[in-house]
Amino acid sequence: MRILVTGASGFLASALLPGLKQQGHDVVATTRSSVSARVDGVDYHLGGDLSEAQDWHLPLQDVEVVVHTAARVHVMDESSDDPLQAFRRINVFATLDLARQAAEAGVSRFVFISSIKVSGEQTRLGMPFRPDDVPRPADPYGVSKREAEDGLLALAAESGMEVVIVRPPLVYGPGVKGNFASMIELLDKGVPLPLGAVYNKRSLVGIGNLVDLIILCLDHSAAANQVFFVSDDEDLSTTEMLRCVAEAMGKPVRLVRVPASMLQIGATLLGKKAMAQRLLGSLQVDITKTRGLLGWTPPYTVEEGLRYCFESFKPSVGR
Repeated sequence: MRILVTGASGFLASALLPGLKQQGHDVVATTRSSVSARVDGVDYHLGGDLSEAQDWHLPLQDVEVVVHTAARVHVMDESSDDPLQAFRRINVFATLDLARQAAEAGVSRFVFISSIKVSGEQTRLGMPFRPDDVPRPADPYGVSKREAEDGLLALAAESGMEVVIVRPPLVYGPGVKGNFASMIELLDKGVPLPLGAVYNKRSLVGIGNLVDLIILCLDHSAAANQVFFVSDDEDLSTTEMLRCVAEAMGKPVRLVRVPASMLQIGATLLGKKAMAQRLLGSLQVDITKTRGLLGWTPPYTVEEGLRYCFESFKPSVGR
């Protein structure tokens, strides 16, 4: 099968490309860099940023499935004067333009990597998000991903090209950035953290499990025009996550037992409510539909995923 993967230099695609090659697929990839070459059995095309005006004719030749991972990602320090419009340019307009060109080129399936932020920011403990819940995105990134989903499903109905939507929660693995990388750095330095008594629950997914599901969605007949959640199916509290990460790193963890209510008050006074929500709140997803409709089970446990994650960190950790 000939597959086009966008965002090839990104965190997810960097893990997906080798997985696709191992499965024997013919892979085409696009990056932001000005690259046009065949590297490690992958044909790289195009260059620059995603835009509505981009011509996808060349990379779409003979492609059967597109896996769209490229996006303007959620950022902590937004610099744009109009964040929603900035997210829409890439995540909605450019995505739908690619999808239309894909449909016109005869692509049979478009796999879109969305985000759990389409569903919302927080769940009640033990009440996970489900794929058929009404989406409640709370920030420009989540709104843009929802609008892209809606547009893709409308295009599927109009064109006949099948669409598969995957909404991952926090993804971790070798080369992870963002909040997870910040946590790794703090644990590596042995910084005492006041998070020894947090009893929330959060879903997360190792990169190996996410790649496995994406590959399954390439041609599974039951995946057509569906939305799927994905996770390791082992929800952890922030306290449990810190301990698991420290164990995988081979580092002692220094956790101070401070009541979550006090942490919440302190974060509010310091103007850090969003950070407190990520550390203290719950965000769980229900993968019952993914298991039942696709017959999918996460192939890796959290312990295995974290161990794999830190294989690439070992040279720097503990220096």
